[in-house]
Amino acid sequence: QVQLVESGGGLVQAGGSLRLSCAASGSMFSANTMGWYRQAPGKQRELVASITSRGSTDYADSAKGRFTISRDNTKNTVYLQMNSLKPEDTAAYYCKAKLPGYIAYVYWGQGTQVPVSS
Repeated sequence: QVQLVESGGGLVQAGGSLRLSCAASGSMFSANTMGWYRQAPGKQRELVASITSRGSTDYADSAKGRFTISRDNTKNTVYLQMNSLKPEDTAAYYCKAKLPGYIAYVYWGQGTQVPVSS
């Protein structure tokens, strides 16, 4: 069992920045592919950014150039630095962990709210 705890959310003005953190339990963190997802009210959950165990990253088009995902395997933590925030970034942000090749190894955090005011 893996527990993921997100933090760092909160109200921010448009143009501002936030850094989200996701702390993971367990000993497999360094092998996990970690992802940040978001879900706005009335919309489906969507991928924002992901990072593999080797540090390869992928971003949604909406996040490219503004968001940066990173990880610190010594702290079992993944981060999402969000800059130049827009009102349309308003959503609940979720952390996800998966272990490539193991279908049942998928875990989600409880989410953290990021309201962006105009």
